[in-house]
Amino acid sequence: MNKANYELSPSQLGDRLKVARETANMTQDAAAKAAGLARTTLVSIEKGQRSARLEEIQTLSQVYGLSANALMRRESVFVDLVPRFRSLPETADSGIEQAARMLNDLVRAEVELENILGIQKTFNYPAEKTILPGDVRKQAEHDAQNLRNWLGLGEGPVHNLFSLLELQLGVRVYSRKLAPKVSGLFAYDDAVGACILINSSHRKDRRTQTGGHELGHFIATRRQPEVYQDAKFENSREERYAIAFGGAFLTPARAVMEKFKEVTTGSTHLTRRHIILLSNFFGVSRQAMVMRLEELALTKKGTWDWFMDNGGITDEQAQQVLGSAVSDSFQPEVAQSSRLFLLAIEAWKKDLISEGQMSEMLKIDREKVRELLEEAEEDEVNDLFKLSH
Repeated sequence: MNKANYELSPSQLGDRLKVARETANMTQDAAAKAAGLARTTLVSIEKGQRSARLEEIQTLSQVYGLSANALMRRESVFVDLVPRFRSLPETADSGIEQAARMLNDLVRAEVELENILGIQKTFNYPAEKTILPGDVRKQAEHDAQNLRNWLGLGEGPVHNLFSLLELQLGVRVYSRKLAPKVSGLFAYDDAVGACILINSSHRKDRRTQTGGHELGHFIATRRQPEVYQDAKFENSREERYAIAFGGAFLTPARAVMEKFKEVTTGSTHLTRRHIILLSNFFGVSRQAMVMRLEELALTKKGTWDWFMDNGGITDEQAQQVLGSAVSDSFQPEVAQSSRLFLLAIEAWKKDLISEGQMSEMLKIDREKVRELLEEAEEDEVNDLFKLSH
């Protein structure tokens, strides 16, 4: 890497050091003491009023858990998502803190790879909605249908929500194993755009519901970071909106009504089989499907509670109804972020990053990196399929 790649102004370096310190959850006093500096010196460096010496940069990098190389590379980007999550009342939990760091690191890696490769990220965001006075659920239903129309989805099921988010809207989407009760995180930053992290250890239908929920926050409360947790109470209008939006987007009212009529024709009672078929068609959990049917008055309130009091609706029952169609529905997902992986593979092929750097950027082990690279090499077929740019 040539010298120009490291030429940062004192102001640029100061900004990076400040973000790195805040991400490490350190005060200026604590950071200065750990680095053997006076607090006034660190303040001056962060403000860009004083150039940092090389040994100071190296020491501060170690204190913040970074490499001096990553800190000083021009291609590197420093985003401050972690401090934003930390300001939320529920982020005292270590699992949420780790998830926020993971999202921050993955976003930073993707943007750095874009810079290294000279690629400009394309965003295709719809206008942000304001949550108005009145019934937030009705607003969410209306906004969800408008977004479906804007995307040209019609009334059909969303077969791959995350591809839609990533490829059609330009949202940065990642999937990694997180603490069990953390379903997902959403954040927005002017410099990098909208970012979503999903818990890959959750089953497919739950991941999809989490994505729909975070999409609701993207539509209506874009500039507010959000953590979606297990059994989180609907304690705000924003949260109620996001829950309703996710349900309305993934299970649009008219489509549910039509499919419900189709699967229950000739039946006198709502059965487990009906729920299994409907939830599989729309790609949501059985509970979410029943709650949506209750909401649309297609079944009585308390239907889900009745099922739960009478043995529930089990995976084994779903397997019997769906057979091979159930395949991966109940299996955790391997860590994936398709665009980030593709960028990393391309940078590696061009000798711009090493295998070790790729492992660190993607937050996966070296063995998985080698598997990815082997798959990429197998996909390199003859010149007939070579892209021309």
